[in-house]
Amino acid sequence: MKRTTRFCTLLLLLWMSTLASAQVGSYRYQQELASGSHPWHRIVLPDAIFGKVAADLSDLRIFGITANRDTVEAPYLLRVAAEKVTTHDVGCRVLNPAHDEKGFYYTLEIPTLEAVNEINLTFARANFDWQVSLAGSQDQQDWFTFVEGYRIVSIQNERTNFRFTTVTFPVVKYRYFRLFVNSKQSPELTAARVARQEVEAGVYKTFAAKDLQVVTDKPTQQTEVTFTLALPVPVSQIKVAVQNTFDYYRPVTVDYLADSFKTEQGWRYTYRTLASGTLNSLADNTFKFPSTTAQQFKVTIRNQDNQPLTISNVEVKGCVYELVARFTTPATYFLAYGNLAAAQPQYDLAQFTDRIPDTLTTLALGAVQTIAQAEPAVGPSLFKNRLWLWLTMAVLIGLLGWFTVKMIRVG
Repeated sequence: MKRTTRFCTLLLLLWMSTLASAQVGSYRYQQELASGSHPWHRIVLPDAIFGKVAADLSDLRIFGITANRDTVEAPYLLRVAAEKVTTHDVGCRVLNPAHDEKGFYYTLEIPTLEAVNEINLTFARANFDWQVSLAGSQDQQDWFTFVEGYRIVSIQNERTNFRFTTVTFPVVKYRYFRLFVNSKQSPELTAARVARQEVEAGVYKTFAAKDLQVVTDKPTQQTEVTFTLALPVPVSQIKVAVQNTFDYYRPVTVDYLADSFKTEQGWRYTYRTLASGTLNSLADNTFKFPSTTAQQFKVTIRNQDNQPLTISNVEVKGCVYELVARFTTPATYFLAYGNLAAAQPQYDLAQFTDRIPDTLTTLALGAVQTIAQAEPAVGPSLFKNRLWLWLTMAVLIGLLGWFTVKMIRVG
């Protein structure tokens, strides 16, 4: 009886060992990490990794091999160095509207003395092109002008819905603002929103656009700008450089190639939209969107009845991705990835981010190594199917339980 029990225990341990080995072997790539002298380190993900990992980066793992050939796993926290924009609205009310031969004046009262750097204006009129000025005061006696000749525009018709009515300026503190609009007709100001926008700068990489092509199709009155990147990388903003100096307002969409397949008629391409808006002469034409891993892009500009724009370049940027990892067991560590079946890891580390040191040393990554995948001789390997693994485990546990009960009865 004891021999049988030992045999079943041995089988269970052998199965668990096989499962641990399969855990590492189920990843296709690994890169050795340089050794560090402290428990906490950061690992900056290189560009080449993004074409080999899951879209949500859920298959990233840090495995270590100890001196006793045991496999350990180091927990990590994924950080994305993206720009963070926070807007604090400040209440205001419109006082004393007035006008003269130069234009219309509005006084805005702020309930408390707060720092602000933008005013968003709403008008009842749908189409206009005005210049505005702003002055500030603490007592409505002495006024200090800090914005002059700022252009605001609104164009609304069956083809275009464009509005540029947010006035931005350096941070100021005034109890009162005087808005001047150089319009001969009443602008019909319906609302003004005063706010302070705080921007926490992100850390971005710039990726060179290759194979830039600009093609205008006259029948559809559209210009398509296509380009590729050297590798699939996470992209979060694209800036379109326009050489023309005249005013323009063109609807635009930014798409990326999500899939392609070959048919008897040739290749078919599936694009998905990253951003849409208006390419215009008032802004810097930077389009921001959630970080998306892609390599090929298409920018479609609808010219309508206007002459095509001259596009000189596109600037592509993406956030820097890094892992903050904690190492507690001496071992040779590897960053493993390339397992689309892997689930998002759950580490206690995510609940104690306040314990992470402010200063972290960066661990270098070695060359990419391809992990050999076991090829089954006949059909799929039994232990590559998770269902068989669980069934085997259930049988072994059942056998152990049966022998345990039998031993108790004999005793």
